[in-house]
Amino acid sequence: MNKPLEGILVLEFCQFLAGPSAGLKLADLGARVIKIERPNGGDACRQLSIKNLFVGDDSLLFHTINRNKDSYAADLKNPEDLAQLKKLISKADIMTHNFRPGVMEKIGLDYANVQQLNNKIIYGMVTGYGSEGPWKNKPGQDLLVQSVSGLAYLSGSDIDGPVPFGLSVSDIMCGNHLAQGLMAGLIKRAKTNKSVLVEVSLLESILDVQFEVLTTHLNDGGKLPERSLVKGSAHAYLSAPYGMYETLNGYLAMAMGNLENISALINCDISDLYFHPNDAFENRDQLILRLAETFKTHDTQYWLNLLESNGIWCAEVLDYQKATTLNAYKSLDIEQNLDLGKGKNIKTTVSPIKLDGSKLKSAKPAPKLGFNNREINQEFGIN
Repeated sequence: MNKPLEGILVLEFCQFLAGPSAGLKLADLGARVIKIERPNGGDACRQLSIKNLFVGDDSLLFHTINRNKDSYAADLKNPEDLAQLKKLISKADIMTHNFRPGVMEKIGLDYANVQQLNNKIIYGMVTGYGSEGPWKNKPGQDLLVQSVSGLAYLSGSDIDGPVPFGLSVSDIMCGNHLAQGLMAGLIKRAKTNKSVLVEVSLLESILDVQFEVLTTHLNDGGKLPERSLVKGSAHAYLSAPYGMYETLNGYLAMAMGNLENISALINCDISDLYFHPNDAFENRDQLILRLAETFKTHDTQYWLNLLESNGIWCAEVLDYQKATTLNAYKSLDIEQNLDLGKGKNIKTTVSPIKLDGSKLKSAKPAPKLGFNNREINQEFGIN
């Protein structure tokens, strides 16, 4: 299958997660992505592990974000290496970096200077808190960004204190936004034949993710979200029955639904708590507790059979061991195996995008540091 970004050359001056995850998405769509890395150590993510898992010399985390890419080792402070990189930049379609504001200006690879090398470049910048403003020089780290964005006061119950999201959600969403902006830049360049500057920040991305609740806050007299006092409520702004409920042998999740119908189906009397539709939110905690007591009386499958057969939106709450064995999971064809050589293999995910009915798979593993220097030098004539 011909992929839509085939022939597009991307230079990735990024490390850790946000920038490289954008590069991964472009690579899956067919772009040639070359990681520009320090000769000694490379991308710091090579040594940043999750659960202490390494494959060879590099962390499993690095492999998950940097498959389907090449690696070019160069010292940005070395004049000879910098001269070679400038030749490479002159031939690129896209260049991305996540250095702090001012770093690329010192090196001479800021947008204004790069435009002199390549007047059709799509130049992508990732920052923690924007390239301007009082926090422009603060380090952008996912947990810190979650903390200052208000996100940590959405999950959990009111008695829990702040609860961080269990994923690097600021990084991941920023990577998505960067990839989206870069592809929009390619379309704009096709119309104007000129370079485009694309800027994203972790803070803006995580604020954008919260657009529903922030809009509510901004238009509701500045009131704070009211998390439920009971466990199971899954959204600070949604009414009962929305949430998770313990059953006799597990947990059941229930989405929005007609409370009167649901209470009748499960034989749970809520007549003293529910007189008007507004009560679903006003009496949310009491209603969730009342429903919760009933759901504990039977196992999860019993409730699924009853509720789903009556058109109620619900699901069993599964852990990874169970979720990845579902036929629904397997039918998505969301996994692929990467051969790292020397008998080493890893299993990872694929792009969630289908094009013309085909998954965007690639068996190319993450590159060893500097593995492609000779090949790239010869291909682009930059010796």
